Amino acid sequence: MMMTSASASTNKSYQLSVLDLASIWNGQSTAQAMVEALSLAKKVEQLGYTRYWFAEHHGSVHQASSAPELLIAYVAAQTTHLRVGSGGVMLPNHSALKVVESFATLEALYPGRVDLGIGRAPGTDGNTAYALRRSWDKVQTYDFPEQLEELLAFFTGGFPSSHAYSGITPNPVVTTIPDIYMLGSSDGGMKFAANHGLGFTFAAHISPELAVTMLQAYRKNFKPSRFLSEPRSMIAIQVVCAETDEEAEYLAAPMEIQWTRWGTGQFALPFPTLEEAANYRYSPQEEQIRRSNAGRYVIGSAETVATKLRKIADSALAEEIMMMTMLPDPVARQRSYQLVAEAFQLSARS
Repeated sequence: MMMTSASASTNKSYQLSVLDLASIWNGQSTAQAMVEALSLAKKVEQLGYTRYWFAEHHGSVHQASSAPELLIAYVAAQTTHLRVGSGGVMLPNHSALKVVESFATLEALYPGRVDLGIGRAPGTDGNTAYALRRSWDKVQTYDFPEQLEELLAFFTGGFPSSHAYSGITPNPVVTTIPDIYMLGSSDGGMKFAANHGLGFTFAAHISPELAVTMLQAYRKNFKPSRFLSEPRSMIAIQVVCAETDEEAEYLAAPMEIQWTRWGTGQFALPFPTLEEAANYRYSPQEEQIRRSNAGRYVIGSAETVATKLRKIADSALAEEIMMMTMLPDPVARQRSYQLVAEAFQLSARS
């Protein structure tokens, strides 16, 4: 019997993964935030999730993810099957050689489990970017294409003999290369991923209106490479899942307020509590931003969330869904990922 398109989409399998900012919730210490990240990583590994990525952000008192390579080592050492990676390393903040050697070290320690997600933005404000790069010229110069070419050449030994770096061998030398993904929230990241034959992750939590178009374009324009013979794509989005739609909306209210505040330039305010969110009154400007943010999230019961995520991923031609769940309560956060795993019928690990 021929399946309808709806039935086919329902039966299609997707990989599920996690994006973590190592958020420091109200009153927490940095150490507590990292312990909670490890606990969640162990939980989603048991649930059958594919990978766990840490972002790179600087200058924020609410996030402890300034050094994703260290958090990768921390989590990989205490898990066994989960792929662990960066979502991503902000390449303009680093030398290509240093990134390659850091991730070659991780690949040597945890072979076949390391992902290198690469971003083009600084992940911080201009002054902090200056502190990271130690040069206003570097802050003001866009040389990402050259940086990316260098990084890929260091991994493959692809420098021509005339290049100044042709005699440099990154250390340690490993026989396998981490899986490499370009991150994107516009057509720029998509073009780099497609032209260089890399995996592609689109940040729908940043630019939801472009997600489907960019992910479709990536597959259409993908060029096979030494890194990938076929396109590999995922969509990243914020998800809050609970037993009912009503409970999920209640739990997600602080997250919606925080993203609305960020939209008005209020970055220093702490994450609202559930009680504060229940009594919060949006200003007219904030209400407009709140409504425009709706595409950044998928909120609801397991059935609601799974239906929406499948529809988005199916339209975007993405085989993997990467979720970020901004819930201060670690129990509710883990439960959210569990409900989604069950709805997608992931194969749990013992």
